[in-house]
Amino acid sequence: MIAGVRGTIATIESNAVVIDLHGFRVRVSTSTRVLAGLGGINDPIELVTHLVVREDALALYGFVDAGDLDLFLLLLGVTGVGPRVALNVLSFGDQSMVLDAIANGDAKLLAKIPGIGQRTAERIVLDLRGKLPEGVAAGTSPRDEPDRDAIEALEALGYTSIEARNALSAVQHRSGMTVEERVFAALQRLSQS
Repeated sequence: MIAGVRGTIATIESNAVVIDLHGFRVRVSTSTRVLAGLGGINDPIELVTHLVVREDALALYGFVDAGDLDLFLLLLGVTGVGPRVALNVLSFGDQSMVLDAIANGDAKLLAKIPGIGQRTAERIVLDLRGKLPEGVAAGTSPRDEPDRDAIEALEALGYTSIEARNALSAVQHRSGMTVEERVFAALQRLSQS
């Protein structure tokens, strides 16, 4: 099994990165979050990977850290979730947001992910709730999360829940900020994209 790759970026595609491993190039499918954080051509890159073997293809999936890989593997264990849908989940938001949605039984939020309907979202919650890593607390309401008011404010301004969550997750040191400061910082991030 190929556990990881380290090399330089040869090409960045819409859903993958081609990595030059000193003359040997591999295409690694990954989430849009990983792609957005990559450097440019010829920049160094290192990803942990998972190889999916099918009858007609070998596909390599890459992640920045082992936590995303673990979540990807958990998602693959759910009936109806394949590698592409699992990448959509990882593209949707950061790992903690997805784990919190599962722990809190928030199937409505998961159903907003492309490729996942309400039934699949409910199946993800049902299948994975008991398999989550330690430290992910179940039972806290999504309304209790610190960014909830900021997300609602951004939605009122016309942004989708996904855009609002991703913009807020990109704001560093937001735990000491007021709701207004969080919204302002998120709007600055959204205006840059």
